[in-house]
Amino acid sequence: MSVTTDKRCSAECRSVLAGGALLTVSATLRPRAGRADVKCSGAGDAALAERMQQVVRLARLTEGCLDSRDQVVISIDRAPGRHERDWELAVVLADRMVRGVWRSSGPVLANGWSEAWQLGRIGGHDVANAPAHALLGGPQGLGWLGALTGQPDSAASVASARAWFPLHSGGINDSLCWVEVNVYPLAGAGGEEEETIAAPGLDPVQLLAVRQAMAGARHFDGRALGRWRTVVRFGQARFQGNSFELALVMADRMARGREFLARGRVIASGCSGAWHAGRVDAVDGCVPKCELILRQAVAGDRILLPKAWEDALAPGFLDAVRARGASVALVERIGII
Repeated sequence: MSVTTDKRCSAECRSVLAGGALLTVSATLRPRAGRADVKCSGAGDAALAERMQQVVRLARLTEGCLDSRDQVVISIDRAPGRHERDWELAVVLADRMVRGVWRSSGPVLANGWSEAWQLGRIGGHDVANAPAHALLGGPQGLGWLGALTGQPDSAASVASARAWFPLHSGGINDSLCWVEVNVYPLAGAGGEEEETIAAPGLDPVQLLAVRQAMAGARHFDGRALGRWRTVVRFGQARFQGNSFELALVMADRMARGREFLARGRVIASGCSGAWHAGRVDAVDGCVPKCELILRQAVAGDRILLPKAWEDALAPGFLDAVRARGASVALVERIGII
C-alpha cells in the first residue's frame, strides 16, 4: 500500500454482509460546482444514505489536508440489514481512494465499524468468515485509519468539548440538549472557514446557521481562522430556533483552548446577529427556558444567559441556581466570560 495525492475518477470497495453476500461501494469524483461535498445513495434507503454521509464526514476529520473543490458521490449496490454496520469501513475507504488520500495495491474488501470515526479509530468488525485478504477493522486488525499510510494514531490530536442548551416546546419532551465540537489542526491555512466545518445529520439550513455562528465567533478571536477542521454533533438533530448558538460557540472555544472549563456542564442559551463582534443577543422563551435550566442544574454547572434577559428573570432565580451549587453569568459578549 502506498500514499498518493493523485485523484481518481472512480473507486470501488467491497464488504461482506452478515449473510455472506458481497456489497459494493462505488465512489466517483466530479467538480463540486456549489454542491455538497459528499452525496450518498443507499440503494433506495434514505436513512442508510444519511448514515453513509455522516460516516464519511466524520472520518475526514483527521485528514491532515482539506480540499473542498470536488464532490464525492458514493453509492452502495444493496442495502444491508437495518442493524448492520460492518460496511462503514468500506465507505470510508472508497471515499479516500477516489480522492487520492489512500491507494491500495489491489482490490479492497473491508469490514469494520466505529463509534468514533471523528477520531479516526475503528472499533471492530462483525464478519466471522472473511477471506484471508480482507481488511478488518478493530484492535486486532486496522485499529486506526492513519495506519493505512503509516501514520500514528491521531485521536489525541482531536480536541472535543460539549455544552448544553435548553430545548423548549412546552411539552414533556423539554430537555437540555448537548452540542459537541471536535477540532483537528489543519496542516495549512487557506480556503473558506465555513467549508472546514461539518455537521452530519443537520439539514442545509441548520448547517448554514452552525457554520455562520462558528466562523463569526472565530473571527472575533483574531487568529482562529484557517487553523481547524471541525465536526459538530448534536444530541438531538431535529430542533428549531437559534438558541443553541451560544452553547455551540462556547463548546468550540473550549475545544480550541480559548475558554476555562467548568467543574460540571456549561449550559447556555443565546444567539447573536454579530458573532464577529463577540456580541450575545437574547432569544425567545426566557421564562420557560430558565425554569427548565433550574430544574436540571446540578452542582458544578456553569450557566450562561444573555444580559438582555436580566429584567425578565423570575425573582429569586439567580439565588435558586446558586443554592444548587451551580454558577450563573449574564453576558453581553464572549471572550470576557
